[in-house]
Amino acid sequence: MFTILEKTQLSSTIKKIKIKAPEISLKAKAGQFVVLVVDEKGERIPLTLADWDIASGTITLIFQEVGFTTKKLGTLNVGDSIQHLLGPLGKPADIEKFGTVVCIGGGVGIAEVYPLALAYKKAGNKVIAILGTRSKELVILENELKKFCDQVLVATDDGSYGQKGFVTDVLIQIITDKKNGLPQIDLVYAIGPVKMMKAVSELTRKYNIKTFVSLNPIMVDATGMCGSCRCKVAGKTVFGCVDGPEFNGHEVDFDELEKRLRLFEEQEKKIA
Repeated sequence: MFTILEKTQLSSTIKKIKIKAPEISLKAKAGQFVVLVVDEKGERIPLTLADWDIASGTITLIFQEVGFTTKKLGTLNVGDSIQHLLGPLGKPADIEKFGTVVCIGGGVGIAEVYPLALAYKKAGNKVIAILGTRSKELVILENELKKFCDQVLVATDDGSYGQKGFVTDVLIQIITDKKNGLPQIDLVYAIGPVKMMKAVSELTRKYNIKTFVSLNPIMVDATGMCGSCRCKVAGKTVFGCVDGPEFNGHEVDFDELEKRLRLFEEQEKKIA
């Protein structure tokens, strides 16, 4: 059993929990994830590691209550336990000194931006974070990112906070605006909805900017055995769980990924 030590409400549907998991915290690296099972009758779901602390033996998960299992997870409180927790899984992000790195998070994908941006900063990079959500209420971790990022920019669909529009609107300004003395971008890392990652990758391809994305395919066992998370990258079939989740954004077949994510839509509606 893995006990919940802290629980925080970040928005009406987004929650953060800190869990006692010393063995996972000891090996965790930026870009990795865990698979959890809420109770003995629960399904397996992957969640990105938002943070971890070796000294306290804890990991932090941030999730949005959108499906059956995340809603059930949201009902647990401090002192409650999660039945099973497996990790860290996936290959760690490619962290090195690139120069100027732009980390882009869409929606709850912002949770993964935090450890990535911190890792890039510790590696000696200039780090700019772009956070994109539908509205102000869904913006998370902005203040935490401001503590170490060189710049944090926000875009909201409805214009209720930051710049009205999408993360690509902010990114194109950084790429093309030389008046403010902005440096050349050496790397873009995008995490979030498939449409967002696709739009970012298409934009950066035009400017020949190296781009990583963190894919979120359907996973079952998350160890490369079931094949549920297969994706097409550079014309080849890969498994998101063991070959990723980080891939070259310019090589990902986003259309196929989006199609596969809709594979169990009807079943999900029946249990939601």
